[in-house]
Amino acid sequence: MSHSYNEIDETPLPTGELALQTVAMPHSTNSQGDIYAGWLLSQMDIAGSTVAQEYAHGRVTTVAVGSMAFLRPVPVGSQVRCYVELLEIGRSSIKTRVEVWLKQVSSNELMKVTEGEFVYVAIDENGRTRSIKD
Repeated sequence: MSHSYNEIDETPLPTGELALQTVAMPHSTNSQGDIYAGWLLSQMDIAGSTVAQEYAHGRVTTVAVGSMAFLRPVPVGSQVRCYVELLEIGRSSIKTRVEVWLKQVSSNELMKVTEGEFVYVAIDENGRTRSIKD
């Protein structure tokens, strides 16, 4: 199922499995005190690759990241949660959707920040593409 970014806010709860949870810390902020998008992107990639590695039973590498739209800034101290949904499994590739949600500790409220599609390819010990069935 494909989402358009016009519909990104219509999903009231996260989809997929919780693959990573961390706290946004001050060392990852811009001059306005919000978390850098690059830091958030790296957390998404870690979450997606963790799920892809489990499915591929070994190493994977990131080969593509789809477009993303950021809905709100991520303030320091927020609990950042990355949810991963498997979208497509190929001979050697795994396509995922990674959603990022914030949990405000004070209110217990979940708020969607962004989502993106990440594609991984299974690789062997020499870094060469391998079949997921291997």
